[in-house]
Amino acid sequence: MRKPAVLITGASGEIGHGLIEQLSAEGGRAIVTLDLAPLDPSLAKRVSRETIGSILDQPALGRILAEYEVDVVYHLAALLSTRSEFSPLTAHEVNVGGTLNLLEFAQQQSSTHGRPVVFMYPSSIAVYGMPSLDIKAAAGKVKEDQFTESTTMYGCNKLYCEQLGRYYARHYKQLSAEHTGKVDFRGLRFPGLISAVTVPSGGTSDFAPEMIHAAAKGEAYACFVRPDTKIPFMAMPDGVAALLALARAPRESLTLPCYNIGAFAPSVTDVEMEVRRAFPNAQISYKIDEKRQGIVDSWPADVDDSAARKDWGFGAQYGFESAFREYLIPTIKRRYA
Repeated sequence: MRKPAVLITGASGEIGHGLIEQLSAEGGRAIVTLDLAPLDPSLAKRVSRETIGSILDQPALGRILAEYEVDVVYHLAALLSTRSEFSPLTAHEVNVGGTLNLLEFAQQQSSTHGRPVVFMYPSSIAVYGMPSLDIKAAAGKVKEDQFTESTTMYGCNKLYCEQLGRYYARHYKQLSAEHTGKVDFRGLRFPGLISAVTVPSGGTSDFAPEMIHAAAKGEAYACFVRPDTKIPFMAMPDGVAALLALARAPRESLTLPCYNIGAFAPSVTDVEMEVRRAFPNAQISYKIDEKRQGIVDSWPADVDDSAARKDWGFGAQYGFESAFREYLIPTIKRRYA
């Protein structure tokens, strides 16, 4: 008999680490992972099967389908925003083609064991495209159905995959004699995620963690966006908790295929002041990268997450001050001590 399991793609990243730690502590289903990179050895021993491979690898997915009865998929694997701008065709192949493979996998799984497969999809504020700074300022907290005209390949990929998820959940093969859509698609539009554990890798929203890491190392940092720049952020533990909470929410309580979530929306000046509070000798200057600035300006200053709060009780543990003073700065200080 096939074993009940949870599948996590892109599991070697920090969200994947958090999910593995939480799900393994709870017990129950086996954990199966799929990623190009191997897991840290301390995490690998917590999973039932670690598959090193691509989400574009159909045989790898077929082997998992044959051995496991997957009823929850956390599809984290993606080519992220900055790299997607340099390689848009590859981004489309990975982000859209890979997601389509996983949706088909979930549909096949549900058909074999007769239950809907919960498909957890991390989307992004990159799906939004604010037309101008004036409109961005006037819009305030943006709702899920507003300004969805992304200017980036990553944002376009994410928005299209949200629509694919909605199709698989509600309209799959609608002209067929047997309408068999059994994918329970649930998406989250993450704001900028800030981690105290991983080193920033040049992402479009990485100016905040880059500033902290540079100050902790005693290095000068030239911020690539203006001091007045403002977008929403969230501490990484809250992102992991939100995925788990939405996956467990009763289906009948959900009114949207994809939900905004947010925690705090500081300006870059606010971030700088918090960093200088912890590191009085921080060397912070500004060297604006107009292209990256344009992308960040196209994202909302904040998001309206009232639907997530109402439908499934979302609430972030960390606000702006607590995220910096209790989570980010103490952890990053220890890293370089």
